[in-house]
Amino acid sequence: MTRGFRLILLSLLMLCAGLSAPARADVVVSFYSHDFGDRFPHAFIVMKGTLDATGEVVDVNYGFTATSVSPAILFGSVKGKVESSKADYIAKSDRQFDVTIDDATYGRVLAKVAEWRDREQPSYSLNKRNCVHFVMELAETVGLKVNRKSKLFKKPKSFLIEVKGLNPGLESAE
Repeated sequence: MTRGFRLILLSLLMLCAGLSAPARADVVVSFYSHDFGDRFPHAFIVMKGTLDATGEVVDVNYGFTATSVSPAILFGSVKGKVESSKADYIAKSDRQFDVTIDDATYGRVLAKVAEWRDREQPSYSLNKRNCVHFVMELAETVGLKVNRKSKLFKKPKSFLIEVKGLNPGLESAE
């Protein structure tokens, strides 16, 4: 090999190395249900991963519930809140399916969470704005098909199974 040819080859190799894409680092959104008990919310999401743009590590979860669970939720709207669950609650819940999202979709999910968090009070309604409605909107935000006329808004696990059925490409997380 001549010296000139080696320089060209070396330059091409360096150019190709510089153009290679960085390793893709996505965020996984896991959709959970929790069978009825004394703690809420019964439907929520967990997001884990790394953002491509910043390298920020993501490990958060969000659900929506009434600020106080009492018989008042049966009679109309009450104060609601977006909250994060502790690790033990998540561990005792059922992960139904996962969706991998990019940075832009992650931003849209956070915006939707903020929209629910910042709603005028009272914001929780057992029949119109509960944890399942919250998760339904997050499912739409990540690009999933949902049934907005579902009869399962009081049945988190059944609702998420319905969403899975509407999106055949989803794989069960179990």
